[in-house]
Amino acid sequence: MDALTINEAAETTGWSPRMLRYVERMGLIESRRSPAGYRLYGPEELQRLRTLRELLAEFDVGLAELGFASRLRREEQLAAAVDAWFEAEPARPDDVEAADWLRFEQEKHQRLLDAALT
Repeated sequence: MDALTINEAAETTGWSPRMLRYVERMGLIESRRSPAGYRLYGPEELQRLRTLRELLAEFDVGLAELGFASRLRREEQLAAAVDAWFEAEPARPDDVEAADWLRFEQEKHQRLLDAALT
């Protein structure tokens, strides 16, 4: 079976070995492995890498955005949560007075920020 090592694939495609590993971690491509565990890139993987580059350029998106789109296709709960967020309309909680809503939201944000820093 003809295949390229990660360094040969990087040289052929213009992606660095580090980027090839990143693309794989994002779930955008899956390389085969040698018996010793080295990544191997055949014509299928090279084609996917070429068409990936074309897709990114044509639609002006980044790898992270495409990686997220891939997650949305694989993870039903994530897709449902994102859909729900887009459909949701902001609404003041029933137990919060209109005059207190801004302060209420600020305090919620502050608690989230404090929790993220600890």
